[in-house]
Amino acid sequence: MIWGIAVLLFLFAPILVILVYSFNTGRLLIAFDGFGLDPFLTILNKPAIQNAVSVSIRSGVLSALFATAIGTLAGVAMARRPGKWVGWFLAVLVLVTVTPEIVDAVSLLPWVVFLGQDLGLTIFNDGIFRLIVGNSLFSIAVVSYIVRARLVGISESLEEASADLYAPPLRTFWRITLPLAMPAVLAGGLLSFTLSLDNTIISSFVSVSGTTPWPVYVLSAVRSGLRPEIASVSTLMLILTLLALVLVAWVLKRSGDSATQIARTMAGS
Repeated sequence: MIWGIAVLLFLFAPILVILVYSFNTGRLLIAFDGFGLDPFLTILNKPAIQNAVSVSIRSGVLSALFATAIGTLAGVAMARRPGKWVGWFLAVLVLVTVTPEIVDAVSLLPWVVFLGQDLGLTIFNDGIFRLIVGNSLFSIAVVSYIVRARLVGISESLEEASADLYAPPLRTFWRITLPLAMPAVLAGGLLSFTLSLDNTIISSFVSVSGTTPWPVYVLSAVRSGLRPEIASVSTLMLILTLLALVLVAWVLKRSGDSATQIARTMAGS
């Protein structure tokens, strides 16, 4: 027990350090001069930081919506239309989740350049759209796992009753299947948003000038020396992420899931 607590403290110590240094009034992050709100106030006077945070949030929300829509349909199909294809499809999703991000980034960059410049699809030259595509690669798999895990444990009796009453398949989906899966859909969407906020490797490859997300901005700021406002924004992003995760747990709890079920659903098992 003591060793477990010690290991957790060691792993989370860097985060605690950043939280403390986000109130550093010094010129550089590593030179702690004293506590103050100056780093947070500095954010209001730096358009570059504001733009980077805005790009991250916008691309995160849009990629979460896209990943949730596609992942929900995939999860419903795997749960309600089982067959040999499900095993192959799950293998593809596993491949997506275990492939190193650097491999995805290196392969994605020439692909979007080919689509945007060689084929003339100008939407692929837009920085926000590129970030949406890049962030959605992993998120779609996560949403698919969560929605499938939710529906596999729910009986199809209501959907079968709807079909017996001559309801069209689309109406059954909107009135029965989707409400049953909604807690998992919301949880998957929120997790997709949090995953998109820190997608550094892919974002650094596909982003274009004028649409630099926050992780890439921090990465470039390392060369000139990190300033306290970097830690301040990181603290705010951490709080936003934690709030999203708490909201995920709350949504699942409101749907009647136990703590074990919440952990299994969020893990996609």
